[in-house]
Amino acid sequence: MSDKRKNAVSAQSAANKSSLHKDAPQHARQTAARLFSQLKNQRARLIVVAVCIVIYTVLNIFTPYYSAGVIDALLEAIDAAVKSGAPFSIPWYPLGREMTILFSMYILLGIVYFLQSLLMASVAEQLILTLRKQISAKLHKLPLRFFDQNKPGEILSRVTSDLDKVSETLQTGLLKLLTSIGTVIGSIVFMFCLNWILALIFLAFSIVSLIITNFVAKRNLLYAAERQEAIALLTGIAEEYYTGRDVIKAYNHEAENVDTVSSYTESVRVAAQKTDFLTNAVNPLIRFLSRLSQAVILLIACGWMLTGAMSLGIAQAFFQYITLAAEPLTETSYMINSLQSALASAERTFEFLDEEEEIPDTAHPVVLERAHGEISFEHVSFGYFPDKILMKDISFTAHPGQKIAVVGSTGAGKTTLINLLMRFYEVNSGRITIDGVPTTELTRSGLRHNFGMVLQDTWLFGGTIAENIAYGKPNATREEIVRAAQMAKVDYFIRTMPQGYDTVLDNDAGNLSVGQRQLLTIARVFLCNPPILILDEATSSVDTRTEAEIGKAMQELMSGRTSFVIAHRLSTIRDANCILFMENGNIIEQGTHRELLAKGGAYAALYNSQFA
Repeated sequence: MSDKRKNAVSAQSAANKSSLHKDAPQHARQTAARLFSQLKNQRARLIVVAVCIVIYTVLNIFTPYYSAGVIDALLEAIDAAVKSGAPFSIPWYPLGREMTILFSMYILLGIVYFLQSLLMASVAEQLILTLRKQISAKLHKLPLRFFDQNKPGEILSRVTSDLDKVSETLQTGLLKLLTSIGTVIGSIVFMFCLNWILALIFLAFSIVSLIITNFVAKRNLLYAAERQEAIALLTGIAEEYYTGRDVIKAYNHEAENVDTVSSYTESVRVAAQKTDFLTNAVNPLIRFLSRLSQAVILLIACGWMLTGAMSLGIAQAFFQYITLAAEPLTETSYMINSLQSALASAERTFEFLDEEEEIPDTAHPVVLERAHGEISFEHVSFGYFPDKILMKDISFTAHPGQKIAVVGSTGAGKTTLINLLMRFYEVNSGRITIDGVPTTELTRSGLRHNFGMVLQDTWLFGGTIAENIAYGKPNATREEIVRAAQMAKVDYFIRTMPQGYDTVLDNDAGNLSVGQRQLLTIARVFLCNPPILILDEATSSVDTRTEAEIGKAMQELMSGRTSFVIAHRLSTIRDANCILFMENGNIIEQGTHRELLAKGGAYAALYNSQFA
């Protein structure tokens, strides 16, 4: 592995540790309060769940105590029948009644447990549905800046893994913790009521188990974070190598990359081994201590039963309480860690929901059904950050039907200019108008309804070819779709597909070439028939012959429409009514092709370099 790769990996590792070790909430109380405030529309269900928890806990604690008297009474009845020689029978009063009550308590215990689990699952899923709806609505309100600054995987994790963790914890962890707290406290109280000496022995073993469990849980959380870090790095490098497999083969780096992947895989193995060892080793140890405590208590109880100091009913009731208390005590640390992790996930979700949104649309928007196409930038200034202004005092006017070309080197600000026009970003000062109406006085949907865009990076969704072409006009007829495809010179190859226009595209349209995907997006714009066009290197991925054919159709499409064309090949924009030459975010030259060549400035130098 090269030094640069090692340095990059170290930096990534540090970043991953920073994020993964933040598996505990920073503001637990505020997050918990906000999470449960989302449940205000489910108060009735929560009240029923709370009542069920109380009933379940009381019954769970009381039934062993009640069973002690029933078993002792049953033994007395059996002993009396044996001594008298009479047939054994269970009279209704009091033994039959007591046994029926005990059996009814167990039935009620099962019903209440089922009901509380069912309702809590419903509450959790309704909560997650509410949060997902809020996230979905939030995604449509976030500015483009947010998506530029955050990776898609990080955003998706808020909607999937984080919310799934919250749901799972609410359904199981929280319910188990609430019932466990009451059960453990009640069981220990009843143990002391039955026999304080045996209760102290149980507590001594339980404290040792809790200390071990708490230590292991903390180490396990650390190792789990290391494992996630190792898996994240392995996934990243595997994705990188898979994407660049052709380049790797071309430069004969297969052996080196195999060694790198092996190294990452070994890191995953070591981290997973530590985590799995602790997870699998602690439970047998805790079980051993639990069984050891039970064995010690059993020996003492048996000695007392032989001397008559303790009855069989009391002994079995005590062992029921041991069973009730031992398991929750063993899992307490894990349940608390699970709750902390869920709160951390909820906190990340709320951080996302608190992100700064786009400026809301005006309350009284101007309706522009179909613009004429006069667009003006009036002293526009813009920067991605307030203290770093990229564009300063940009002014120009595009009259209806004109073709405006935007050229310049990579990073000059061409796409940013278009993003401002579409209101993907808001200007810092100045204004942009369409037909004399400031874009801020239009709704964003009303503004964008007047635009058609063909970008250099094509985007096609999983669906048929016809559905992809009709994305901007879902109610289009098949005849309109075919006509748009013919105008984009894409009809021929569509008809060669297995199902023609009904061919389903999936896996990012991997069964189409880059040029074919570009042609479909061009057909999409032909179908929408917008008054204003934005073409961002629209023919960059097609061959020269296809480009010439599309160029003819484009001329027809752009006729009578205002068009903004971002181009690197200057031969395609020589007929533009106005060429804007951008550098470092500013327009340094503007004019026609002949005017700019005659001027002999930056545009002329770039043009001559391409045709030297």
